[in-house]
Amino acid sequence: METPLKDKIIKILATGFGAGLSPIAPGTAGTLAGVLICLLSYPLPGFFRFFFVVAISAVSVYVAGQAETLYGKTDDQRIVIDEIAGFQVAMLPVTITGLHLLLAFVLFRIFDIWKPFPLKRLQNVHGGWGVAADDLGAGIYAGIIMFLSTLMIKF
Repeated sequence: METPLKDKIIKILATGFGAGLSPIAPGTAGTLAGVLICLLSYPLPGFFRFFFVVAISAVSVYVAGQAETLYGKTDDQRIVIDEIAGFQVAMLPVTITGLHLLLAFVLFRIFDIWKPFPLKRLQNVHGGWGVAADDLGAGIYAGIIMFLSTLMIKF
């Protein structure tokens, strides 16, 4: 039986166009896909970039929940749309520059792996929110540091 188109689209989005299928560090690969998507949003004015981040965050919750059902596993490592969305959140308070992308990448990965309070608890939430909430939170933590760093150091 052929897979329905909706399921194919969900898997493509959930895996970050295949980044989540990486045999090594799929979350890091997903974050790299997030860097590319962030670069695509570069020309957007501030308000539209904010709307873009809100939209991709909402899509990540829905797609992650659908992908969990398709894969039959809670927070399957192939699902990286949450890393993509979380990275967008991390970059939201700053301009898109090479240095900001690098710093946000490192900070986001640290918070995503470390999962400081209360991020680890957010993984216990059911469905797509449980997949995406900790990554969106890691993006918020990284974004706060990004914002504060721009106040202290002009780069």
